[in-house]
Amino acid sequence: MGDSGRDGEGDTAAVPPSRTGTEAAFDTPATVAPPVPAATTVLLRDTAGVVEVLMVRRNSKLEFAGGMWVFPGGRIDPADYPGGVVAPDDPDAVMAAARRAAVREAAEETGLTIEEAGLVWFSHWTPPPITPKRFATWFFAARAPAELADLRVDGGEIHEFGWLAPADALTRRNTGEIELAPPTWITLEQLLGFGSVDAALDGLTAGPVEHFTTRFARVDGGAVALYHGDAGYDDEDPDRAGPRHRLWMLKEGWRYERDTGQ
Repeated sequence: MGDSGRDGEGDTAAVPPSRTGTEAAFDTPATVAPPVPAATTVLLRDTAGVVEVLMVRRNSKLEFAGGMWVFPGGRIDPADYPGGVVAPDDPDAVMAAARRAAVREAAEETGLTIEEAGLVWFSHWTPPPITPKRFATWFFAARAPAELADLRVDGGEIHEFGWLAPADALTRRNTGEIELAPPTWITLEQLLGFGSVDAALDGLTAGPVEHFTTRFARVDGGAVALYHGDAGYDDEDPDRAGPRHRLWMLKEGWRYERDTGQ
């Protein structure tokens, strides 16, 4: 990956060290840097009738997402673009670069080889301006290789890995055992209804690719991340009556709320 570092996964850095969201700085900085393109891969496997996802824990000393459990991924390098020519205004070139980066980063962070043809693009995440380090991230899903003998972590940026059932990961976050970022939480929520990897990949393929551009607001007991379709999204007013599409990040736990049709 050169000297670019293995950062990524949307608005990860928007979650403050307190784990509650209450200490986040909600003021937009005077200068807002454009988000850096990144890609991540949600690797899935079937285990005793349960879909499990491969997650890795980042070194707690890292500036970006230190200590959090994330999906393998990182920023898109210039060499990932066709012919090594960076073309941010060419959607086809950007998508090709994102897919190549997803495969490359999975290999670098886990040792696993994934075929680009097996990637299913299902979401894109853009963090809010308040995020100190911003990554616009393409999220892909793929079946994990059958052979896992090469699975390993580098012990530097990545300290652990684990196969987690989505429901277990969400519970462990709310009991304080692990740390997650909003895109990770919502992705795990999206996987809850699938009973097999085939069903998950088919469902994600059939569904629309969602574009999440996060907006944060303070609420009693913590913070709330607002998304498209929420009544309070446009003016960042969490109290505005109407449809809900949000992630509650409260001291007593996190909770995803989305009305039907949003």
